[in-house]
Amino acid sequence: QVQLVESGGGLVQPGGSLRLACAASENIFNFNVMAWYRQAPGKQREFVAHINVGGRIEYGDSVKGRFTISRNNAENTVYLQMNSLKPEDTGVYYCHARILQLNYWGQGTPVTVSS
Repeated sequence: QVQLVESGGGLVQPGGSLRLACAASENIFNFNVMAWYRQAPGKQREFVAHINVGGRIEYGDSVKGRFTISRNNAENTVYLQMNSLKPEDTGVYYCHARILQLNYWGQGTPVTVSS
């Protein structure tokens, strides 16, 4: 029954910014972890960022210093602010949530960084 819906993807030039949103059908306070992953063309899925129920945040090395994950509990939404975008950031971005041992995924939103 848990649904995650990503939005905000699109085409952006290198050096630009984009803000992704993941809207959850449940109170995100119930989730142990919410995270963002991405899959670039021809590559395996890559960890981007996560935030746990206590507010602890981690980032993948490739996005550290450029991306920021945040949450709005009232809106049941997790955001990913992406700055200083590079062509290698191109890919489909997926929202992920974990409740205990259960895992849920959104449908993905595509991001293309190109001149």
